[in-house]
Amino acid sequence: MCAVIDWHSRCVLAWELSNTLDTAFCVRTVQRALQTHGKPEIFNTDQGAQFTSHEFTRQLLDHGIKISMDGKGRALDNIFIERFWRTIKYEEIYLKTYLSLVDANVQIDAYVRFYNQHRPHSSHQGATPAEVYRMPPSQAAA
Repeated sequence: MCAVIDWHSRCVLAWELSNTLDTAFCVRTVQRALQTHGKPEIFNTDQGAQFTSHEFTRQLLDHGIKISMDGKGRALDNIFIERFWRTIKYEEIYLKTYLSLVDANVQIDAYVRFYNQHRPHSSHQGATPAEVYRMPPSQAAA
């Protein structure tokens, strides 16, 4: 699974599931996030082969986005996506047996919608990621 989240709100902006470790599904995920939510100033990833590939980094550089990569073995450099991985595993994936990749997509999509729209975050005083993401910058900074 590849996911793009907003650093501040923890809102999942785009995601995709694949049964391979190729780069294409990660590129598509970022393209969807950019098309729907615009371009960030900085994009952070780990140093996985998909994220260090020319195909992946080129799309970010072509949009004028600065690339930040975690240090090797430094999962805490991007704690917010790591926390999301933990949450989705324990609240969704480990609790289910998916019948197919299509079934997994449907159920994970429902979970991501729940996560964004209904699951409150203590770091945002109980607001959901989607609520914080949609806040005007003047309120979000408060």
